[in-house]
Amino acid sequence: MEIKAADVAKLRKMTGAGMMDCKKALVEADGDYERAKEIIREKGKLVAAKRSDRETTEGAVIAKTNDDKTKGIIVCLGCETDFVAKNEDFQTLAKGIADTALADLPESVEALNNCKYSDGTIADAVTQQTGKSGEKHAIPFYGKIEAPYVATYIHMNNKVATLVGFSKPIDEHAAKEIAMQITAMNPVSISKDDCPKEVIEKELEIYREQVTLEGKPAEMVEKIAQGKLNKFFKENTLEEQTFVKDGKISVAAYLKSIDPQVKVVAFKRFSLND
Repeated sequence: MEIKAADVAKLRKMTGAGMMDCKKALVEADGDYERAKEIIREKGKLVAAKRSDRETTEGAVIAKTNDDKTKGIIVCLGCETDFVAKNEDFQTLAKGIADTALADLPESVEALNNCKYSDGTIADAVTQQTGKSGEKHAIPFYGKIEAPYVATYIHMNNKVATLVGFSKPIDEHAAKEIAMQITAMNPVSISKDDCPKEVIEKELEIYREQVTLEGKPAEMVEKIAQGKLNKFFKENTLEEQTFVKDGKISVAAYLKSIDPQVKVVAFKRFSLND
């Protein structure tokens, strides 16, 4: 049957697929729009399966909050190349996924993939975008924070972003400064008290080995290792880190200067470059 340009344009508007893909799907479906949509979806799944072993090292990382800044999400939509990441369709999908995540606040990446989106799910939309671009698309990271005040920071290239929750409302500029600190310095935890035990044990193991190889007396090994661990906390936990905007004070001291009662209660950070 004859497939008119208007029919192809209509299917393209419905699916977002390329003109030639839409025409081929309509020919195969004998002009049946619903069947043609299914064919395009199946093609996307086929492309996704073929590229499932590829790395999604490019993409967009988005962090955003609700209007009263009590809830926030951070999510990454990944792809294979920067060229595709800059594509308007890719950016629209990334922003749509972020909006859905903020509205639904799912518990995990799996739950996010199952959220309703357009006429299917987010997973369907990601697969469809894979079919359109020919590159693997995936959601490698998603996180959320609910707190009395939540702030965000997205680096200008959309490759790294941070979400941070505070114990009470805080000056917007100060909140952004803390989010920027986390983005730049990538702390492992808020303080040494909530530093993961496995991180501490791994660091101590490294320090003990270093000290032993240096030939220090056995009775000194643990003491020196603990000293090195304290230096690790100072450099790698948020509160003890030197505040990047003022090398003379710690982050904890900066927060205290803003409000002695405010604390960071949670943060999430994701970078495509890590």
